Amino acid sequence: MSSGAYRGRFAPSPTGDLHLGSAAAAIVAWCSARVAAGVLVLRVEDLDRPRVVPGVEERQLEDLRWLGLDWHEGPDVGGPRAPYRQSERGAAYEAAIAALAARDLVYLCDCSRADIARVASAPHPGEEGPRYPGTCRAHGMASRAWKRPPALRLRVPDRDVVVQDALQGEIRQNVWRTVGDFVLRRGDSVHAYQLAVVVDDLAMGITEVVRGADLLASAPRQALLAELLGGTPPRFAHLPMVTAPDAGRLAKRAGGATLRERRDAGVAAEQVVAVLARALGLADVGALTVLDLCSRFDRDRLRGRTIAPLDAEAFG
Repeated sequence: MSSGAYRGRFAPSPTGDLHLGSAAAAIVAWCSARVAAGVLVLRVEDLDRPRVVPGVEERQLEDLRWLGLDWHEGPDVGGPRAPYRQSERGAAYEAAIAALAARDLVYLCDCSRADIARVASAPHPGEEGPRYPGTCRAHGMASRAWKRPPALRLRVPDRDVVVQDALQGEIRQNVWRTVGDFVLRRGDSVHAYQLAVVVDDLAMGITEVVRGADLLASAPRQALLAELLGGTPPRFAHLPMVTAPDAGRLAKRAGGATLRERRDAGVAAEQVVAVLARALGLADVGALTVLDLCSRFDRDRLRGRTIAPLDAEAFG
């Protein structure tokens, strides 16, 4: 790959071996960067240290290379926007928080999930719990008798955020009315995913984020936060989620849902690529290298789809 204006990224979390859905996202992100003659950044999202499994980062990078993927910048190859592990980027997150605090855009909150559930006026779709109703907004950053170590929340404006997703079309959301003021730093001092990913994408000059449709609901929050930090949010392209044949989640406990399991079972990388490409509707052949896929890559085939059922029997 040669450098260009396009800068994409793939950002796995080292909490377990790569899921086949993550492998599909990595392949599409790689092809998107390659077709654009751009740069692909590999970033390790290891903020939640208790969930990080020793050795998994190395296994993930090894499995990606086994598939035939590479990257211009990352924790193992270096680059001008280092460091590429979130656990090493705490100073950047604190600087972003300080910039928001200078504009009175953050406040301390000691509400528990149970507290929020009792008073929330509307549930938030997905797995993130009910909308935060702004209980602690008026207290700002003032110290008081805490029920628990306080989190830090963003003071979200009451207005629509519009994201033009390359694959899913227009996403319009009033973040305040749908999600409420969201957490930037947890009570245990761990920086939240929503903050870290935005700060990193801005700092690393990411121009497009290619990832699964399970993260589609996060896009308006991230676009809003990027704007509040004075940056331009990247473009988004949310591809279909790879699922079981019945459109349910691939069950890790049932076996065979990770790239490493398929590799250890003797499945060739070209077969894995072909099965994932078929599920996504990108190609229908028995074996395919990532280079072959890129040579026929037509991302428009992914438009408007959020589910990509996987024919697990195709692995043999």
